[in-house]
Amino acid sequence: MKCRRLEVLLALERRRSEDIEESKCWRLAVSLRRVVVAFRRLAGRMFARRTREPLADAMKVPEGRRRAEVGADVRDMPVVSVLTPLFNTPKDFLVEMMESVKGQTFQKWELCLADASDEDHAYVGEIVRGYLKDDARIKYARLASNGGISANTNAALALASGTVVAILDHDDILHPSALFAVADAFARRGADFVYTDEARFDSASRRIVESARKSDFDPDLLRGMNYICHFAAFSRRLLDEVGSFDPRFDGAQDHDLFLRLTERAGRIVHLPEVLYYWRSHAGSTAQIQDSKPRAGSAGAAAVKASLERLGLKGEVEVLGPNLPTWYRVRYAIAGRPLVSVIIPTRDHCRDLRRCLDSLFAKTAYGNYEIVVVDNGSTEKALLEYLKELEARPNVKILKYGAPFNYSVINNLAAAEASGEFLLFLNNDTKVMAPEWMEEMLMFAQRPDVGAVGAKLVYPDGTIQHGGVALGVEGIADHVFKGLRRSSPGYGGRLSVPVEYSAVTAACMMMRRAVFDEVGGFDPALAVAFNDVDLCMKIRGAGYRIVFTPFAELLHYESKSRGSDQTGERRVRATKERWFFQDRWILELDAGDPYYNPAFGLKRPTFKEPASCRVGEGGMP
Repeated sequence: MKCRRLEVLLALERRRSEDIEESKCWRLAVSLRRVVVAFRRLAGRMFARRTREPLADAMKVPEGRRRAEVGADVRDMPVVSVLTPLFNTPKDFLVEMMESVKGQTFQKWELCLADASDEDHAYVGEIVRGYLKDDARIKYARLASNGGISANTNAALALASGTVVAILDHDDILHPSALFAVADAFARRGADFVYTDEARFDSASRRIVESARKSDFDPDLLRGMNYICHFAAFSRRLLDEVGSFDPRFDGAQDHDLFLRLTERAGRIVHLPEVLYYWRSHAGSTAQIQDSKPRAGSAGAAAVKASLERLGLKGEVEVLGPNLPTWYRVRYAIAGRPLVSVIIPTRDHCRDLRRCLDSLFAKTAYGNYEIVVVDNGSTEKALLEYLKELEARPNVKILKYGAPFNYSVINNLAAAEASGEFLLFLNNDTKVMAPEWMEEMLMFAQRPDVGAVGAKLVYPDGTIQHGGVALGVEGIADHVFKGLRRSSPGYGGRLSVPVEYSAVTAACMMMRRAVFDEVGGFDPALAVAFNDVDLCMKIRGAGYRIVFTPFAELLHYESKSRGSDQTGERRVRATKERWFFQDRWILELDAGDPYYNPAFGLKRPTFKEPASCRVGEGGMP
């Protein structure tokens, strides 16, 4: 709240200054704003666990927080039933798991254990019975046989009496504040589904190997992989509505359950703290590798079942043998709606010709029109090329003679376009694959999606655009910029469709109805942030912004941005920057829900530790 108030005061101070660009007030405001952003980010990193950090240090709770949680009035907080199926659990792993529950700052819990261990591991029951003598909150059932992970977890559920249910694997551990944070989210924030960040630790060295920093709830990412994993908790009421663990999806039983729960949940809360630690050891690694093919097919079936429940037509594919638990959904396109491709241009005939040649030659989708808006070109080659284009039946040439204003130009073109869908495209792009337009259209037609962005790559093979994160340098910037095209992205975010706060209009599609509903681009933003502003308006209207890596284009944009640093351009850029900050001051202060607070705001690359490998971390 203090950060928000300071932002408002800064905005008011800005309005008092007649010459904001060069005034002392402006310089002070910029400095203060940077302090605000740094402070907010620092607070978000309080529980950000560094790789190679000793597990013992990561598990420590600051004394002030411990006192507050232990002494809190918990009468209105729910009982949390922790479900843990046991199967031949090693002794030290079992003890450490149970001690992590007993060591919680929150005491309104019960640990429900269903033991399917074989006779050679009878010690499992002996250890648990030792705990039963001292703590009635621990409930235990010895199963007659091993019915599989779903059946065993359902047996643990049968022991539960809490109004909140959580899942804990038998060889993993909870942070001491985990259950308090979860119960608080249910009591104070009205949640019915909660998940946290997590980390993997090496069993031998007792050090953190990597962390999984998650975004707020993203249904497209969840269809692409089970990014939620651990630690997840949900209301018993919600669980009873959707049904318990389904043995048909063993291997991907959590993924299936999370899909069903989130489809019906009223309030999904992500807690951006590492509150769960899963153990990496030789046995677990072997089990994971052996089970991945089975888990992959089960997960694909779970995603397909989710689409059917939601009334979404589409097919689900496993991304590949090396990514067996990551999926691609190909949504069916309803009919053959007309897509209007809007391209502003001025001179630079080579760029426009390259763009359109690639579009005409490679685009598989046949029902589109091209709307080229010429902003006062004088180049002879470009003017002659425009005459060539006019002879094509699906090309419109519009003229705009006023000074460049990206927003006005595109609004003009949208008004003249005939398509049900609008695709804004820069003239310095090049189509790379035939299905790029269908890939964007299949998302843009969904009623919950307001805009779709594409993966843009520089000619040198590095990423130019993979989505946009708010708050970077105080405003927004492209994520993953500079990474290799082949990179899977942090947690697979360059491999499957994901949700972001914004995408670039260098290649962006949306329904005309959505564009009209939010009033199109704002003419006050002539050059900068107009696409981010449009996406923010679309989000404010209740729609999602989706980035898909399966629509991929080359973008010949210069990597240098020095042109806005001097003279009139600097004045214009500063005005647009402040305009955007003033309009979206509350959203900027709240932070980007799709860019975890543990990540820095200097370069939004989701930079991960060197030890990370694809498919590890929180994405088993």
